[in-house]
Amino acid sequence: MGIRLSGKLSHFDEAGEAHMVDVSGKAATRREATAGAFVELSEEVLAALPRNPKGNPLEVARFAGIQAAKQTSLLIPMCHPLALSFVDVSAEVVAGGVKIEATAATTAGTGVEMEAMVAASVAALTVYDMTKALDKGIRIREVVLLRKSGGKSGEYVRGTQATKRDS
Repeated sequence: MGIRLSGKLSHFDEAGEAHMVDVSGKAATRREATAGAFVELSEEVLAALPRNPKGNPLEVARFAGIQAAKQTSLLIPMCHPLALSFVDVSAEVVAGGVKIEATAATTAGTGVEMEAMVAASVAALTVYDMTKALDKGIRIREVVLLRKSGGKSGEYVRGTQATKRDS
């Protein structure tokens, strides 16, 4: 699996100092990103999910992910505060655990990959928090960007080699 580098890291200047990227010259376009995470749970924990005394862990995780997406710029130092036009988080019981997907969208001069990643991560952490009394060995794995669209770099879909640039 090869890595495609798209040039220099945009958050560093010529002296190597970190800074927030100036996006004031970029066109506001629709941008959307979806990220995923997986919470590995034992069969015993999966069976106990409906009886959780704290409430439904999957529903609480959804709300936590949505709330987290809206707070991304407070958590990630170089992220721009964005007016999100849409955030959705799903948490689904599958073989071996809970599959989480988070989608964020905006019309802005910068993308929403970090908002989707933060939403997926916090949703996964919430599942852990809601079930840790049953098993401290729960694992959160595979927090990844699944796809993105919009902006200068165009479309990205995890597992494909190419990205399609906007015309």
